[in-house]
Amino acid sequence: MVEAYIGIGSNLSDPIYQVQSAIESLKILPGMTLMSASSLYASKPQGPQDQPDFVNAVAKIKTQLSATSLLASLQTLEKEQGKVKKRHWGERVIDLDILLYGSVTIQTTTLTIPHPEIPYRDFVLLPLSELVLELPLLGNVSNLIDALDETYVYPLNNQ
Repeated sequence: MVEAYIGIGSNLSDPIYQVQSAIESLKILPGMTLMSASSLYASKPQGPQDQPDFVNAVAKIKTQLSATSLLASLQTLEKEQGKVKKRHWGERVIDLDILLYGSVTIQTTTLTIPHPEIPYRDFVLLPLSELVLELPLLGNVSNLIDALDETYVYPLNNQ
């Protein structure tokens, strides 16, 4: 079993519901076990600003799936939940990203692990900080948070 972290985000169709629904779906996906999930956080969009704010969380799982099989399972879950990609870094019903997969590095045309944007994304680092202190290959989560230029994330209290 490999420990992996999944980034979850939504800014359409009741984003809180969408993120919570994705977390619930991770509990029953074959080949994995949901270990824990962070609180929900609101964040400004990273890309185009003419879209709603996002709701984000991170889930910690254990899986027997390969990284590519895990990616395929997450993409199926996204499709079932209604994801349609309209534009790069644009609005979406649900987005599931493999952030880390054990301590391995993967670089293919379809998958890069660790996710290359982790050190720059407050909406990933703050939820991650609830689940883990040290990230394989990346270091201390608190140090990564301290290195951010700005933070546009705040915890949601209505979970």
